[in-house]
Amino acid sequence: MLSFVSMASPAYAQPSSNSVFLEDLTWVECRDAIKAGKTTAIIPTGGTEQNGPHMVLGKHNFLVKYKAGDIAKQLGNAIVAPVLAYVPEGEIPGPKPAAGHMRFPGTITIPEAVYEGILEYAARSLRAAGFVDIAFIGDSGGNQAGQKAVSEKLNKEWASTNVRVHHITDYYPGRGDAIAMANGLTMEEVGGHAGSQDTTSLLYLDPSKLRMDKFFAGKPNDGQGHTGDPRKATASIGKLIVEAQIEDATKQIQRLRVESRK
Repeated sequence: MLSFVSMASPAYAQPSSNSVFLEDLTWVECRDAIKAGKTTAIIPTGGTEQNGPHMVLGKHNFLVKYKAGDIAKQLGNAIVAPVLAYVPEGEIPGPKPAAGHMRFPGTITIPEAVYEGILEYAARSLRAAGFVDIAFIGDSGGNQAGQKAVSEKLNKEWASTNVRVHHITDYYPGRGDAIAMANGLTMEEVGGHAGSQDTTSLLYLDPSKLRMDKFFAGKPNDGQGHTGDPRKATASIGKLIVEAQIEDATKQIQRLRVESRK
């Protein structure tokens, strides 16, 4: 009977107790990792938003989880908390018309105060577990103000303790646009939202998140939802951009862990 049950069960990949992702660990493994010196926690913030007809709604969540994982590996003593997939994205239609990405189906938004509350209590939870450095890494422009506000609030409250919260600014927007233009793209081709930086990164990491037959140039207010020309994106440029973001964020966390305690 046991053999039958084993054969009938789905073959799931087993996460390693050495994973850098908090959600892959048991509470015992998390406790032991902290005791062994893994006292930096990364809280990645993504978003669920429209990204033009050529890119999936969960783009930010996939990209920031991958890069946060590599940042944790580079640091060597860090754990990555679950990605925050719900962030401020615009006005829900009602008394006011839909605004921002809420003009497009599939986007999910929350108020700024709710977003900041989630960040705050995620950080408080991680502090209670024993983490002493908590780093906010946001993959979107709309995430940055809340990260800054919460980090400043908690650092003021915890000034007499050894716990610090870091708003990582070198990760986003980072050097991506400059890298793309140094590799042959014009500013117009680079674009902005869901432009070459995201498209090249996904070509490098996971092209299944893209719809190649929907690669068209986008301009502001043309109804497509993206700007730039994804047809000019290449995986090789994406590799350079992803590696730069990982490198820059890693170095900033390393620096802030020291400077924030002086």
